[in-house]
Amino acid sequence: MHEISNQSIIFIILTVMLLIFIGVIIMIIIDHKVKIPGYFQSDPFSVSGLPFSHLLASFFILSVLLIIISSLAFAFAVTLFEEVDIFSEKLEPKILLDFKEQRATEKKRQFHNTHVIDRINMGKKPVCFYCHGDFPHSRHPHIRVLLNMHTQFIGCLTCHNDPRKVSQDSLKFAWLNYSGIKVTGPHFGTDLDPENGFLINTDDYYSKIVAYSEEGGEHRLLEIPETNPKAQRFIAIRNKLMISERQAIKRTIHKNVTRKARSCTRCHASEDKSYLPFRQLGFSQQRISKITSPEIIRIINKYSDSAGM
Repeated sequence: MHEISNQSIIFIILTVMLLIFIGVIIMIIIDHKVKIPGYFQSDPFSVSGLPFSHLLASFFILSVLLIIISSLAFAFAVTLFEEVDIFSEKLEPKILLDFKEQRATEKKRQFHNTHVIDRINMGKKPVCFYCHGDFPHSRHPHIRVLLNMHTQFIGCLTCHNDPRKVSQDSLKFAWLNYSGIKVTGPHFGTDLDPENGFLINTDDYYSKIVAYSEEGGEHRLLEIPETNPKAQRFIAIRNKLMISERQAIKRTIHKNVTRKARSCTRCHASEDKSYLPFRQLGFSQQRISKITSPEIIRIINKYSDSAGM
């Protein structure tokens, strides 16, 4: 990609102005010849001559001027368009290629299999998805698969709300389906099939447990789905923003966000101490017993210690 310096711009402008000035002078001379007719003169700069005496010379000069001006204009336009990436080759930055490779690898690791239908990526997303992707946890290799698994049914701000800015006593939790996909079955993971002991089949892979903050008798949703008007405006213009502008908007979006989320044992604990009210959220007794069992808590502690959390 070429860079346009101030000196180049000044040179091109002065060159074009000079050529226009010369062309104006030549037109004045031709016009002067028309107004002062006389005998044929071989000198093209004579101040007299028949109106048709120098048509060929005038046409030639005008053609040369037009070619020069057009060439300069074309060269300037090409340089300008390259500056704004119109003619430049559209290659994905290496960082995006690396991210796609990492995302594909992470997807294969999830439960050691891939799904025929990628339900997780269907429907509308939270605004977080557009920067962090569908596998946002990558810092701790030992437990990132477990953490990324939870993004399917738990909202980002459920765990990542900042307790210094959001009163924990004001938090209320509920299931919310903002994907735009209609479902009829129970929420994913809330019950077990009595025949085989696996999670019951459902078509609701899209509802998530989200957090609300109770303020003045009203419940304010902490999650920011892409249906939110502010989120829609950000998504529409985010690729056109300067870095400083994008960072300013991110600070607004992250105002109630903390990087360090709730620890796993805040939810995977005895029911009376759990961060999430599983029973109020519709989890069956069997499922609650599984989630809060000592075996699960022991496994979580083991992996958390390995990850240094």
